[in-house]
Amino acid sequence: MLMKVIILTDMEGSAGIISWDEFCGLQGRYFEIGRKLTTLEVYAAIEGLLDAGAKEIVVVGCHYRVIDPALLHPAANLLDGRPLNYPYGCDKSFDAAVIVGQHAKSNTDGGHLCHTEGFGCEDQSINGISVGEIGCFFLSCAYFGVPTVMLSGDQAACDEARALVPNIEVAPVKWGLKRGSAEGLTAEKNKLFNGAALHLHPERARVLIREKAKLGLGRRDEIKPFWVEPPYELISKSRPSEDGKPGEVAVRKGKDLLELLSGLRWQQYALRGG
Repeated sequence: MLMKVIILTDMEGSAGIISWDEFCGLQGRYFEIGRKLTTLEVYAAIEGLLDAGAKEIVVVGCHYRVIDPALLHPAANLLDGRPLNYPYGCDKSFDAAVIVGQHAKSNTDGGHLCHTEGFGCEDQSINGISVGEIGCFFLSCAYFGVPTVMLSGDQAACDEARALVPNIEVAPVKWGLKRGSAEGLTAEKNKLFNGAALHLHPERARVLIREKAKLGLGRRDEIKPFWVEPPYELISKSRPSEDGKPGEVAVRKGKDLLELLSGLRWQQYALRGG
């Protein structure tokens, strides 16, 4: 069987990424280091997928310009640039999906640099299920029947993934130190809430990612997609402003999942967030 795999890439969940402003924003003084760390984690995932028999791999830069094309594995094609939104290039031609460099959703206990689409989002739910970017990635792939078989990121992100897909392969590469929730904080305070983490050495992180990507694709038939049946109700809540005003709540309803996801109000939530 000729397997085709899509790799969705974020950045904050990569080993060695310490802060958003310095490592993840285009103007950050360590942005080039951050994108190198993430690109090499993606490289390791590609190696694992090739080991498991993948014949075609597409890497998607879900976090803008996170992938350095010069460092990307030559076996993969790259989808990047803007505008780019859900389903981030996924369609029925893919056999499996993998997520690299992912962070947990907003307000997650122990979630290093955790947020949902941007640091200005308090919470987001679909049909009563709280979902961050992990859940939305899972759903957008499942829309086409594509299972997400492996995820790498901080431990909280891995736990979040397994809460939705219990037998997904995960590669935890760092552990946030601060406990508790950032609920009620402004966007700026949320960004700084859990900035300390214990990181694997990047080389060890890549070994783990390669191993887990290989295992995940090898177990593709066992790992079922996370799915929510229509009709849909998406509720988004923004964080309070500096003057203490409560966050806004927006409700969107629809029967088509991709229309719902592509219409997310994350643009107004993003405070230089990714």
